[in-house]
Amino acid sequence: MVNPKVAAAINEQIKNELESAYLYYAMQAYFANAGFDGMANWMSVQVKEELFHASKFYDYIINRGGQIQLKPIAILKTTWESPLNAFKEALIHEEFITSRINFLMKTAIDENDFASKVLLDWYVNEQVEEESNVTKIIASLVQVKDSGEGLLMIDRELATRVFIMPIPGQGAQPA
Repeated sequence: MVNPKVAAAINEQIKNELESAYLYYAMQAYFANAGFDGMANWMSVQVKEELFHASKFYDYIINRGGQIQLKPIAILKTTWESPLNAFKEALIHEEFITSRINFLMKTAIDENDFASKVLLDWYVNEQVEEESNVTKIIASLVQVKDSGEGLLMIDRELATRVFIMPIPGQGAQPA
């Protein structure tokens, strides 16, 4: 049986992951409407990752005999000033999610819930990757500034991203 405090925190994290997916759906629409199909693709993959994260938490609670308590999700934002601004906000959001994963890990450790700690190890590693990927995109966008050619190159690069379902027990998926 999952520890009740850990289960409550994971239920809250399911909401956070679904809000992440919703935020990235909004970013995907922003990029698609602005003609940045590659950036829209990158966010589409991000949506799938966040839905996978929520599903993994959901399944864990069920498999450990806990109760799912779905919470209302918020619309975080729907418009941005520029691709750089959108990715900067994505990084801020990923840093928030990292703080919530760290809180979950601390809760699992404090409650001696070792099975949950094992699950959360995967998420800790995943968040390192999430922040790193967005940080690299931001660095590229800063470097090209408003150069149309530079934005086109970045957009084309981001068009190559695909969602690869993570294999259980093998860490985070490749970017």
